[in-house]
Amino acid sequence: MYRKISAIVIPTLIAAGILGYMLYTVWGQLLDALRHIILSYLIVAILICLVAWLLRGWRYHRILVGMDNPVNIRIATACIFISQTANLIVPLRLGDFVRVFILNHENKTKYSDGIASVVVERIFDIVTVALLGLFAFPFVLNVDPVYFLIIVLILGIGALFFLFLFFVNRLQAQNKYIHILLNMLHEMRKASLTPRSIVILGCSSIVIWILDVLVCLSVVMMFGQDVSFATIVFAIVIGNLIKAVPITPGGLGTYEYLVAKTLNLGGMPEIYANLVAIIDHLIKNLVTVAGGVVSIYYFGDWVIPNIKTALNSKLDGRDPPVS
Repeated sequence: MYRKISAIVIPTLIAAGILGYMLYTVWGQLLDALRHIILSYLIVAILICLVAWLLRGWRYHRILVGMDNPVNIRIATACIFISQTANLIVPLRLGDFVRVFILNHENKTKYSDGIASVVVERIFDIVTVALLGLFAFPFVLNVDPVYFLIIVLILGIGALFFLFLFFVNRLQAQNKYIHILLNMLHEMRKASLTPRSIVILGCSSIVIWILDVLVCLSVVMMFGQDVSFATIVFAIVIGNLIKAVPITPGGLGTYEYLVAKTLNLGGMPEIYANLVAIIDHLIKNLVTVAGGVVSIYYFGDWVIPNIKTALNSKLDGRDPPVS
């Protein structure tokens, strides 16, 4: 019980502490800045965020279809909404495992396929974000070169992963658990390494993350700030790479801190850099939660107990059953 409580409370307190410090440093000018926002850009940011979510749902649908799981776009999108909503509450991205249970309940998708589909989605996300960072890096001033090394390292790991998948069909095993793992890798290969899937998943991933950048750009314009597009791209890249490390639920606090720091290095005043980072993440998270609530109603009242089962099993150190 204490482990469950500490696993949720400690990361949440870290996130609250970072956000509280960021707001405290600019509190004196905060209300004045908020009085000068241009609300039309807020509406644009929300609409862009919704479009990005719909595209995410379509991409996840394509991943599942590539694994011979004919899950429709509505279910695929709702799965992502609910799992990402759960990720805003619990640490270590444990909300991802909620999808495994939902897909099994709604579509009889094997647990192993559900896990494999999440891995494919995450790999394409991380590699795409790193690629955007690689292209933006030369155009951003005052950036620590260590960020470049991190991006190159991530791309190298991604390349090795895909190379491993390419040759995985040559591997055989008699051990039951290794055999299950190899089957999962075979499904990942089937979903991500055909010429068709590379084009579909690669192009859709690029569009998704450009839309994510455009949400932040809309927030920047909402405050009437002038900063280069490359700086905004790089800020979103750094913010999302730190989110991939599950320090706090949904990257709360850590995302805002690094996005604000990058925007500030790019020439944006600290007060506006902090506000842009916080509001950008707030818009994305509120759209996520709204979509999560709608999705829970869409599936029905069985979802909440299954979410609790999934999260409790992971917090207790147990894996969901693999079929």
